[in-house]
Amino acid sequence: MDFRVVGLDSPLFSTLQHMMDLAEDGDKSSHAPTVSYVRDAKAMAATPADVKEYPDAYVFIIDMPGVKSGDIKVQVEDDNMLVISGERKREEEGKEGAKYVRMERRVGKLMRKFGLPENANTDAISAVSQDGVLTVTVQKLPPPEPKKPKTIEVKIA
Repeated sequence: MDFRVVGLDSPLFSTLQHMMDLAEDGDKSSHAPTVSYVRDAKAMAATPADVKEYPDAYVFIIDMPGVKSGDIKVQVEDDNMLVISGERKREEEGKEGAKYVRMERRVGKLMRKFGLPENANTDAISAVSQDGVLTVTVQKLPPPEPKKPKTIEVKIA
């Protein structure tokens, strides 16, 4: 096996550093994505979710392992965008002198965004976190009643 070490003076590292500098500086003339955009995109790609539709509600089931219920936010933005976010933090190393030999479990931000349909009742949303799974229930609005025909009285002129 051939392991190559990329030095700090390599062209690849320089290009990545330049892109991050542009994103942090807020340089709008560049088409480089911002740091927060990249972080949010990674969080959304790495947060699995299922969506179910029932006759009276929409149910969103999101895996959020290791995130405490107090660290989870469920919000509605722009009247129809359901935003679910949280952050999993690395556990402190318990015993003095202990160090990680391997770190495979994901830490960082978890997030998903869902556009809600017109019949979603954004005033009737509930969320329950159990065993690392968040279940968000959005009730549906009742269907509108059919309009009755309006009768216009005809007057004699």
